[in-house]
Amino acid sequence: MRVTIIGGAGHVGTWLVPLLVQAGHQVTNVTRGQSRPYQPHKAWEKVTQVTLDRDAPGFGAAIAAQSPEVVIDMICFTPAQHQALAASLRGKVSHFIHIGTIWVHGRPGPSPTREEDPRHPFGDYGINKSLLEDMILSEARRGDLPATVVRPGHIVGPGWVPLNPLGHFNPQTFRDIAAGRPITLPNFGLETVHHVHAEDVALTVMAALTHWGAAVGEAFNAVSPAALNLRHYAEQLYAQFGHTPALTFSPFETWAKTQTPEDAQATWEHIARSPCHSVEKARRLLNHTPRHSSLQAVVEAIAAPPLSLSH
Repeated sequence: MRVTIIGGAGHVGTWLVPLLVQAGHQVTNVTRGQSRPYQPHKAWEKVTQVTLDRDAPGFGAAIAAQSPEVVIDMICFTPAQHQALAASLRGKVSHFIHIGTIWVHGRPGPSPTREEDPRHPFGDYGINKSLLEDMILSEARRGDLPATVVRPGHIVGPGWVPLNPLGHFNPQTFRDIAAGRPITLPNFGLETVHHVHAEDVALTVMAALTHWGAAVGEAFNAVSPAALNLRHYAEQLYAQFGHTPALTFSPFETWAKTQTPEDAQATWEHIARSPCHSVEKARRLLNHTPRHSSLQAVVEAIAAPPLSLSH
């Protein structure tokens, strides 16, 4: 099929584009010209690269002019962005895939959280993504645009620093653990994070393409088989580096004063949501099972540049 990916050189696209090419699809990658995939692959030589600014007038018409059969939108964040694109695609594509987020659920509900469980999003990002999801799936169920939503967790892969056991992205935390130095976790370290290897997100998209009849009009979580609480996450990483865990704990308000404001805010954003999501729906409808556990995904990432920590 002719597949157009909007923003395909990022975390997920690094894995998805080669999978699409290897499956025989004709792939066009649309970017602003500022991104490169995190990992090299010969498949990129067969990809048509198009430079477009999403916010420029006529963006939707320019995508439709490529005559895609499938459009995969990696970088849509507001209902207005989607409306401008969808108006040009209705009746012209056989499948539209929107990359959403587990943050549409906001604060925790049932655990593990299923796609159909009530949502309580907060923050501009989560609220807009939730509104987007409702809009896209309503269009699909009305027959206006055959669409699927894929909801990744905290995306992990070689080439960028993963979410760490403190709930933020400061790479020093991984260096401290690798050296056996003590770290202090917020509260009792029992809040959860739910990673996903970028390859598993890409494989979820591929499964949705393969199982079109089951995928259209549906949302699917794309996460590892199980979430990690911060304490267990840290303990497992210490063990990976051959160390006995050296953990202390502090109430969040006190702990936050020991972090930069940016790191403390990132941790709050993650632990306030404490995601723990189910992948049973993708197993049942798409025959997709994640290949990577959270810990496997993180260990692979921190063994590669830019961290390259041995273990």
